[in-house]
Amino acid sequence: MSKKLFVHTKNESARMFKNDTINALSKVHYSVPLYLYLPPILYFLYVTFFQIPVAEVSVLARVGLWFAGVFTWTFFEYAVHRFIFHYHATSELGKRFHFLSHGVHHDYPQDSTRLVMPPSVSLPLAVLFFFTFYALLGPLMMAPAFAGFLMGYLIYDMSHYAVHHYNWKWSYFQRIKKHHMDHHFRDPDYGYGFTSDIWDKVFDTNLPKKQPSAQHVRETEQG
Repeated sequence: MSKKLFVHTKNESARMFKNDTINALSKVHYSVPLYLYLPPILYFLYVTFFQIPVAEVSVLARVGLWFAGVFTWTFFEYAVHRFIFHYHATSELGKRFHFLSHGVHHDYPQDSTRLVMPPSVSLPLAVLFFFTFYALLGPLMMAPAFAGFLMGYLIYDMSHYAVHHYNWKWSYFQRIKKHHMDHHFRDPDYGYGFTSDIWDKVFDTNLPKKQPSAQHVRETEQG
């Protein structure tokens, strides 16, 4: 019998902290990232297209930097999910960190209050990447790249919530939903990408296709 990969799939929450206040702060409404990150995205897009002189950075280069920022997010998303969220800890402290950072999501995958990243984690990371982009690209070229990176993150958070609670018929949505549900309910050691499976393909961590049953094979051969 295969190991059960979740506690249950009801929209219920596990208690993560003994302190009531801290436990309440660990829960985040899905709309919070929209309020936090849409304003800076719009600001950096404004800087990108209205503040940077064309003589300094071409419009094509700005668009390319924006896409580069989104692409950087997809790799960051994959790497964190694979190497941090799914690190197989052996110490009690490591197991506790795993549960707090991601294990609780696998135990209660439909918990609507823990499907987007809490600001206590996302804001420090956003500041860190702001200064990283600034150091690598300078004050002009960092604006489109950072806007793209934040946009990638926002798409990830909103899509992650939607995948667990909606069933839109859009083909792209159906594809990422199947990819992510397979990660949850077939094998959590595969399928680490979310907004894109490109890095799963690069690093060969796509879930293998289900093998047909022996009865199905016989029926196919006889047909």
